[in-house]
Amino acid sequence: MTKPTTNNVGIPVASDNDSLTIGANGPILLQDHYLIEKNAHFNRERVPERVVHAKGGGAFGFLEVTEDVSQFTKAALFQPGARTESLIRFSSVAGENGSPDTWRDPRGFAVKFYTSQGNYDLVGNNTPVFFIRDPIKFPDFIHSQKRRADNHLRDHNIQWDFWTLRPESAHQVTWLMGDRGIPSNWREMDGFGSHTYLWENAGGEKFWVKYHFKTDQGIGYLPQDEADRIAGADSDFYIRDLWTAIEQGNHPSWTLYVQVMPYAEAADYRFNPFDLTKVWPHADYPLIKVGRYVLDRNPSNYFAEIEQAAFAPTNLVPGIGPSPDKMLQGRLFAYPDAHRYRIGANFAQLPVNAPKSEVNTYSRDGAMAYRNPGNPVYAPNSFGGPHADAAYAGETASAYGVEDEVIRSAYKLHAEDDDFGQAGTLVRKVMDDEQRERLAQNIIGHAKGGVSEPVLERVFEYWRNVDKTLGDKVAEAFGK
Repeated sequence: MTKPTTNNVGIPVASDNDSLTIGANGPILLQDHYLIEKNAHFNRERVPERVVHAKGGGAFGFLEVTEDVSQFTKAALFQPGARTESLIRFSSVAGENGSPDTWRDPRGFAVKFYTSQGNYDLVGNNTPVFFIRDPIKFPDFIHSQKRRADNHLRDHNIQWDFWTLRPESAHQVTWLMGDRGIPSNWREMDGFGSHTYLWENAGGEKFWVKYHFKTDQGIGYLPQDEADRIAGADSDFYIRDLWTAIEQGNHPSWTLYVQVMPYAEAADYRFNPFDLTKVWPHADYPLIKVGRYVLDRNPSNYFAEIEQAAFAPTNLVPGIGPSPDKMLQGRLFAYPDAHRYRIGANFAQLPVNAPKSEVNTYSRDGAMAYRNPGNPVYAPNSFGGPHADAAYAGETASAYGVEDEVIRSAYKLHAEDDDFGQAGTLVRKVMDDEQRERLAQNIIGHAKGGVSEPVLERVFEYWRNVDKTLGDKVAEAFGK
């Protein structure tokens, strides 16, 4: 038997098709509460889209730890044999909700682990580096990648204007203009935590770490012309690909590795280990295998489980802490603040964001609160309410780099720190001849999309600083 339609509070309704009117041709009555409820709710179906990473998709799965890294961290999810439920959201950085999946853009790789110690979120990308190293520049950077204020068009000229005026962007722009700038799909790309994090083991020993998710499907990319064709034919190409693969039982997986740096080595390492525009060469800190990450379940409702999913780098469980990475420090504020604006103060109570572990919080009330603490509603108290326990919390923190002065300053340079060196290494030593040729043609094609003087001359200088041969090739394409 078909279930009867009800309104939002369970009252049966008389018709799905006809409003309540005075006669067949008469005016509609205001007392038609179901008509009003349907249209009033419809007007409020959308929440504000994310300012960045607006377009995306995701799935559920698990992390299974197959190796022993307990000598580095006491975090429960990384103990040998642990299996932790997880949610991932893939995304594009600059495009709006509805933009084509195959535009050239970094891809978000945000992972939520529902651990026994609370939720742990790792909010990364498909690249190990980023365009900037100080969060004060983040709004400027994003504004330069989005739409102009006057004609509401995206503009390559303002993109290159920003990039060439901020040379620390060179490493990430080299990744972006290379093959990794347009993955063949989300399944065939790597993921990175990008930032440096702090791990602490059960004995109190601390280590700096970076996360690497290596795709088991192999790396795939789209040539620019093929990406442009798909953008016009199927703007949701990546979303469709992931859904279809999981629906057909083809469960994508990644092998999780970490790089581990002993705590004391950060001070004298040849690169600043907290600079988000830099990598740690694997020759210095090899990859250490952790386990296998698998996606095996599609969302049952996209809005509830993907659009309302809220990832925040503040979600750090015992055994894991932040580093002095300035970009990470900025994101510790920005992400939960964005969720409180976009979804509401009680976003953590939504099922997709709620932890599997017990919640004992004094946070109360606010819009849409449905889990409120009973009395007592304050701490400390004498009536059996929860009290903080430092030993149980096992908070992982560091005073690394703290000095007795308050200043505005760039990072102190390490021995081999510069803006173009690692980008040049990527071009000369990591890419092969065919990849270097595609990189050059991607740069040329992008710069020909409306980049004008004086920005264009800086584009040539920018790439000559990365690699002289590459920069000359770009300049020659413009007759320079």
